[in-house]
Amino acid sequence: MTLLPLTGQRALVAGGSRGIGLGIATGLARAGAQVAICARGQAGLHDASALFASEGLALHTQVCDLADAGQLQAWVENAAQALGGIDILVNNASGLGNGGSEADWEASVQVDLMAAVRASRAALPWLQQSAAGCILNVSSINGLKPTPRTVAYSTAKAALNYYTTALASELATQKIRVNAIAPGSIEFPGGLWERRREQAPELYARIRDSIPFGGFGEVDAVADAAVFLCSPAARWITAQVLAVDGGQSLPA
Repeated sequence: MTLLPLTGQRALVAGGSRGIGLGIATGLARAGAQVAICARGQAGLHDASALFASEGLALHTQVCDLADAGQLQAWVENAAQALGGIDILVNNASGLGNGGSEADWEASVQVDLMAAVRASRAALPWLQQSAAGCILNVSSINGLKPTPRTVAYSTAKAALNYYTTALASELATQKIRVNAIAPGSIEFPGGLWERRREQAPELYARIRDSIPFGGFGEVDAVADAAVFLCSPAARWITAQVLAVDGGQSLPA
């Protein structure tokens, strides 16, 4: 008997209108979960809703700037009311602070780290009522193996990894699982690596050729890992950070 179906589960995906977030939201819905997402732009939410509708899936959406604590709290509360509770929270959003400027640090801390902290706190009262409460943080292999090109982003993701294990320890006696996935370089339409293919082809080729599995990863590979960690198949797994990277984080 398969343990992956999530029929009846209620899932929130922060930053779920495109890329990895949309892939995870779609994967959860295909497994049977009711799904709510948020994003900063209405256009992305509209496109996500159209994708879900094309597969006969329902989707609750709301515009939300995850760097804004008040908007984040309101989204969690509204989504919980719309779905009738929360069983799964996926913290996916990133400020993409890829440099080391003050703005990069601010975006990385507020979106990559503090949005996950605030969303987890806001969702906790509903997760405590769930029989299968689960938090999944979307980190990065840069939080495991930082690079000087992404100092602010890498530092925030490393902190998110630490927060994942600390929160898992705090919530273990309540049987609320907390894990993270750490994707490697994933290419998708409109994403960072698609842009770099055009804007920085030498960097694009160097990173692509360095990945042991032979190229950039696909969103579905990350989404499949995420759905597994949110499913009953992972019911005895908590406090883990799972690299999904085709060997990219292996020692050189």
